[in-house]
Amino acid sequence: MAHNTTASRVKRFLGIRPEDELHDADFYDDGLYLESEPSAKEALAHLVPTADGIKHYFRELFPFWGWIFHYNLTWLLGDLIAGITVGFVVVPQGMAYAGLANLPPEFGLYTSFVGFFLYWAFATSKDITIGTVAVMSTIVGNIILDIRATQPELEAEVIARALALISGVILLFIGLTRLGFIVEFIPLTAIGAFMTGSAISIAAGQVPTMMGISTVKTREETYKVIINTLKHLGDTKLDAAMGLSALFGLYFIRWFCGFMGQRSPTRSKMWFFISTLRMAFIVILYILVSWLVNRGVSDAKNAKFKILGNVPSGFQHVGAPEINTEILSAIAPHLPVTVIVLLIEHIAISKSFGRVNNYMINPSQELVAIGFSNVFGPFLGGYPATGSFSRTAIKAKAGVRTPLAGIFTAVIVLLALYALTSVFFYIPSASLAAIIIHAVGDLITPPREVYKYWQTSPLEVVIFFAGVFVSIFTSIENGIYVTIAASGAVLLWRIAKSPGSFLGRVQLQHASRDSILKKENVDHSALDGEKHSAYLDLGRRDQSNPQVPITSPYPGVFVYRFSEGLNYVNCARHLDKMTVYIYKHTRRTQLNKYDKIGDRPWNDPGPRRGQVVDTEEIASKPKLKAIILDFSAVNAIDVTAAQALVDLRTQFNKYTDPEAVEWYFAGVTNRWTKRALVAAGFGVDRGHGVERAGGAREDVVAVAGVDPDVTVGRKEKERGSGDVDLEAGHAGSGEKRDEIAPVSSGESRPSGKRLAPIYGVNRPYFHIDVETAVASVVRNLERRRDTEDSSLEVF
Repeated sequence: MAHNTTASRVKRFLGIRPEDELHDADFYDDGLYLESEPSAKEALAHLVPTADGIKHYFRELFPFWGWIFHYNLTWLLGDLIAGITVGFVVVPQGMAYAGLANLPPEFGLYTSFVGFFLYWAFATSKDITIGTVAVMSTIVGNIILDIRATQPELEAEVIARALALISGVILLFIGLTRLGFIVEFIPLTAIGAFMTGSAISIAAGQVPTMMGISTVKTREETYKVIINTLKHLGDTKLDAAMGLSALFGLYFIRWFCGFMGQRSPTRSKMWFFISTLRMAFIVILYILVSWLVNRGVSDAKNAKFKILGNVPSGFQHVGAPEINTEILSAIAPHLPVTVIVLLIEHIAISKSFGRVNNYMINPSQELVAIGFSNVFGPFLGGYPATGSFSRTAIKAKAGVRTPLAGIFTAVIVLLALYALTSVFFYIPSASLAAIIIHAVGDLITPPREVYKYWQTSPLEVVIFFAGVFVSIFTSIENGIYVTIAASGAVLLWRIAKSPGSFLGRVQLQHASRDSILKKENVDHSALDGEKHSAYLDLGRRDQSNPQVPITSPYPGVFVYRFSEGLNYVNCARHLDKMTVYIYKHTRRTQLNKYDKIGDRPWNDPGPRRGQVVDTEEIASKPKLKAIILDFSAVNAIDVTAAQALVDLRTQFNKYTDPEAVEWYFAGVTNRWTKRALVAAGFGVDRGHGVERAGGAREDVVAVAGVDPDVTVGRKEKERGSGDVDLEAGHAGSGEKRDEIAPVSSGESRPSGKRLAPIYGVNRPYFHIDVETAVASVVRNLERRRDTEDSSLEVF
């Protein structure tokens, strides 16, 4: 008792009135379902980890535990073939991409080895391959140049390894805290623009190397690189023969294998593997040509054309990456773009192949995988690595069965590092440039995809081209920022300008589509089922047939549907629209409320002096009776939106004084949304409903047949036992209760079952759908009218 008194004093001191508090129903009875309000304690309880939750978390960290014990020979054969196939591709690609990063070729092999060796243990995708990629390598190269321009004492490999470690730690943190959903904020349009712009920039930067033109600065803006390359075409050297022929060979082999695969479907698998190994074939061929041309050359500088040179055998850069305040301050400005690119490429690719091959990935767990790869990679000399589109596609088509295929690819890379480095000496740099140009060509979004964007959302096509042009005329990093920022701005714009609609009723029946297409006269007696109501946009923006009449559910009753939620961004727009529309189609309850012109408010001055007012037209408009809000698209509302509804209620009550507007809600499925509305004074009557105007209520509730042995709704404190979820219900006395009349008589009640409400009867203003809300409004308004008519007759 003392505790309750103290609590009451505290509430009075804070200005909390009893009518502002949330209460459960004041009546309880067996067989009635009563709703309880969610509590803050309940919300906080969801944040406290449980024992089962902790076990599930650690099981998710090592997903291989769920399939490794089922491993079999069939899986082994598929993984072996796919792993070896990807290995022959990743070796030349890795060395070529290391050049994009301004690093020696062996660093590309180090990075690829670590990615393949570690990823399988944390993977939720069987197809993805982690390693060097063209876009990330280019960004790393740009970062190295930017930092060394002001701090030349920092070596390139030190910057690259530190960048990989710090970005890996960030990704690992995001993954371990299960924040992978942030990837969903990057739309497909931004990803496509980023990949296309990056591919064009990378290809343009490799053309001078392929042509042997050494006078072009390939790290400038892409448009400058293209212009300067065209200006210096006359400086082309013998390298062009090695580069152009290699590029032609790569495309010819792919075209020929595709053509033969279509011509001989039975041998399509063989032609696929030949096409997949085209990079290895080209590298081997041009190593042989280069060896024949440059036999006896011990120094790469003396070669007839530029060659790769010495590649040290084994892991020559093992050790902890150098991290200090100078390095951290140097790479800090470049961390956002590094992390974003790692996220975009890996998650976009893994999700895409997951959908194609019928499995789901866990974005947070994938971030854990690339986080671990980038944390441990620098200790062996690796730089930032992420998922590769081309190698993932090859791996998927090669018949990979599990993520363990990466181990076999890692073995191929390891063999290359220890057994083939002397052969790599003769690889022509122009041929590697041709391999890069050929690989990034697949990253360019084809015109047919851009056309699909245009058909779906023309505004996003503008964002796509904006990202591509910014990448070409400034930098890849700026292109990323522009597309993400523009996409976010469009999202906020759509939320803020989300259209709401006033709804009207249409009476429907079912008929066969064939009878409509054949323009037959439909026999009304042959229609399926009884008539039922649907609610359509009165403005017909939903493309409904203009021949079908849409009527108001009841004079003075308005149904409004929110299309994309209700929040502080768009609540003013929605409520202003409601106010204008309702004022236009209704009249005040008291037409002559103001006796003198000076009593009128400035925003409602009335007609001008001498102007004739059509009183009959005004009197023909209905008085505002009730508003039904369709919350089907509203998952949650915030304080601003709730207060806006309260202000609108106050405004309408002044408009209808001395009567009050009834507020009904349909489709409120979130408990916290319902709690917010109740806290704002909606959902339960607190002197704002028909009781102010007099008359008893007769609310309609949606009911369904249930087992007669189940009763719900009694508070557990009255039963004298432990806590129970009132919304879940509990077994009771088994007494049948058939007093509740069904809303619709379309279906008979199953024999032996009683009728129970879908939602709690202690919330009479919340309804399952618009039709039930309209039925409740109409019943109460009809009852009120009958009561008023009876009073007039007695008078």
